Amino acid sequence: MAKYPIFLELGGRHVVLVGGGTVAFRKARSLIDAGARLVVVAKQVDETLEALCQSKGVRLVKGSYAKEYLVGAVLAIAATNDTELNKQVYKDCQELEVLCNVVDVPDLCDFYVPAVVERGKLQIAIGTDGHSPAFAGHLRKKLEGIVTEQHGQFLTELDAIRKLIIKRITVPNDRKSLAGVLVDDKSFELFTKEGTEAWRTWANKKVEECEAGGS
Repeated sequence: MAKYPIFLELGGRHVVLVGGGTVAFRKARSLIDAGARLVVVAKQVDETLEALCQSKGVRLVKGSYAKEYLVGAVLAIAATNDTELNKQVYKDCQELEVLCNVVDVPDLCDFYVPAVVERGKLQIAIGTDGHSPAFAGHLRKKLEGIVTEQHGQFLTELDAIRKLIIKRITVPNDRKSLAGVLVDDKSFELFTKEGTEAWRTWANKKVEECEAGGS
């Protein structure tokens, strides 16, 4: 069955991570970056993970996992080398209707974590439905050579001009047409070759022309 791809807002939301090793450290770092209110549960915790939790104010439970830690969570990740414990976390999540991901066990996952290319606010996620994370990683590396930091900077400028368009252009079709011009390859080429200020001048002129044409 096809999966439903989303970018999930985790800011301030309760997330549980079970595990204290290297994989758990990577998961914790990305969840913290997403603003999750994270709880890490593990009997043994690597020094790097413990230091991360301390520096970021993450609740660290150094002890046995218990179902009660899942109460109120929006999602949980099990990243342990204990197969039975991972299964128990998944079972508890199903009973509490908490989305669960057991690392490297697709059959025990309600969601998969994609390989992601990040350029500022620009994110490109690559998923393989859990069939080959390695292939997703390979594609990510290829895209990292194509999608540059300038694409992320361009997005920042597009966000600013979009707000101006919403304020000044009242006709929906005009907004759509103008947005299409501003995001196309010629626009990006102008941004990269002429610089931010030149692009802003050109983009604002396009807005003025569209506004005048619709008045």
